[in-house]
Amino acid sequence: MIELHYWPTPNGHKITMCLEELGLPYRIVPVNIGRGEQFKPDFLRIAPNNRMPAIVDIAPADGGEPLSVFESGAILLYLADKTHRYIPQDLRGRNRVLQWLFWQVGGLGPMAGQNHHFVQYAPEKLPYAIDRYVKETARLYAVLDKHLGAMAEAGQHCIAGEYSIADMACYPWVVPHARQQQKLEDFPHLAAWFERIQGRPATERAYARAKEFSNSPVVDEASRKLLFGQDATTIRSAP
Repeated sequence: MIELHYWPTPNGHKITMCLEELGLPYRIVPVNIGRGEQFKPDFLRIAPNNRMPAIVDIAPADGGEPLSVFESGAILLYLADKTHRYIPQDLRGRNRVLQWLFWQVGGLGPMAGQNHHFVQYAPEKLPYAIDRYVKETARLYAVLDKHLGAMAEAGQHCIAGEYSIADMACYPWVVPHARQQQKLEDFPHLAAWFERIQGRPATERAYARAKEFSNSPVVDEASRKLLFGQDATTIRSAP
């Protein structure tokens, strides 16, 4: 059993997609980030960065005590290694997946996240910041589109050849493309890939789970300080 500490954000969707693909039994523990539940002591014990998602594997492969993992990329890698699925076991194939996984966690996610912030949530519209992150999001889309085009020419239709955790990592950050001021028709190879991933039964099940927890907005006036007003004192004063 996997205990998944989750809220329906792109990083949360990565893990439900993976768990649904793997068919592993899991239980969702909601962490309403707009209401400060990421600062509860029980959550901070498994996720010291006060960010979800995080997991607790009740039955890890070494037979020891329950094992917690935080950071979405690390969780995907842990689950893939646990099951020997969705990551190649050969040196070259494994590294292809890892490169694109790290590309997402170090590039696509952070840049699209800043895009979301300045386009959607910042109390003051800053044209320079909006332009900076909308353009960088477009650049990253173009990187992935070009790569997927090359893969298609080789007869492969996923990021690293076979469907993998690299695809699961990237897909949820492309779902809100309209909010990022991106048009998928400008990236035809990316659009074709997106449609294929969207149609996978596990993807549909993962996004159906999200509807159980999205009754209140992720960002409103009450949550703005919790989400965007943190600094070093936030960490020091946490229980």
